[in-house]
Amino acid sequence: MVQINFARREVNCKIVYYGPGLSGKTTNLELIHQKAGQGIAGSLTSIATEQDRTLFFDFMPLDIGQVAGMKTKFFLYTVPGQVYYNSTRKLVLQGADGVVFVADSDPNRMPDNIESLKNLEENLKDYNLDPKKIPFVIQYNKRDLPAALPVPELNTKLNRWGVPTYEAVAVKGEGVMQTLKGLSKMIIERLNDDYGKQPAATQAASAATAPSAKAAPPAPAPAPKPAPAAKAPAPAPPGPRSVPMAPAARPAPAPAPGRTSTPAARQHSTPTSKPAPATSKSHGTSKPAPAAKSGGGGGGGGKWVAIALVILLGGAAAAYFLYFKDKL
Repeated sequence: MVQINFARREVNCKIVYYGPGLSGKTTNLELIHQKAGQGIAGSLTSIATEQDRTLFFDFMPLDIGQVAGMKTKFFLYTVPGQVYYNSTRKLVLQGADGVVFVADSDPNRMPDNIESLKNLEENLKDYNLDPKKIPFVIQYNKRDLPAALPVPELNTKLNRWGVPTYEAVAVKGEGVMQTLKGLSKMIIERLNDDYGKQPAATQAASAATAPSAKAAPPAPAPAPKPAPAAKAPAPAPPGPRSVPMAPAARPAPAPAPGRTSTPAARQHSTPTSKPAPATSKSHGTSKPAPAAKSGGGGGGGGKWVAIALVILLGGAAAAYFLYFKDKL
């Protein structure tokens, strides 16, 4: 079964070489490892016994580069050819994404080919796999033998499913890489059919779990749009016009005591004239004369004026007499 590692962006596929013992399974892996070279093929592990060169399986990771933007690796296995290792065969076959059945073209090995092919079909059925529906090819190895069976006869006895077949001479490297490429192409096509049309939601979830090789620069933020200018409030409907009020009349100041409050009253009132001070001189000494009072009783007023003058003149004369008397 294909293993997809979205975190590392890798697709791991498993290919199993199946067939009778000494048919050329391990030789195929050795030639692939040799032609792939370092950096592409990993280490090749092989366990040899007296009966067969492979006790359990051969394993070799093969990196074929980028496929659909993801790094694709093929892990190649072989199974032991002896029938009594069937449990090991079945275990190695588990999770296979493609199978190469390596048949021996020697006429004497035809019964072994048929028995091994039947065993393969039974083990695939235990895993609910059908040779018609999985990537499956047949390689007719040892085509350099003088008595090699013709291909049509091999197809009649071994290829009842009509799967692709390849002629090979593994020890010489003929047909080895063609077989691997043919099966690899079938596996890739099946991957595209099974995973290339998955729902968009599944693809998005898968892409979210896989870190990008290089972070893309963030897209520039769009320039902020200017906020629309606030609309001025609509003018209020005209109301009734107000008539300006007249200023309040200031109260007239209260009239001062002794004065009339109105101009008319002042016109009819007789202003009181202040008398001018009268002065009389007598030998350098002057005293102010009493002011004459105006208005009402002219005769009485003159009498009092005369009396005041007499008193003043008499006093002045007496003072003068006393002064010069002391001098004499």
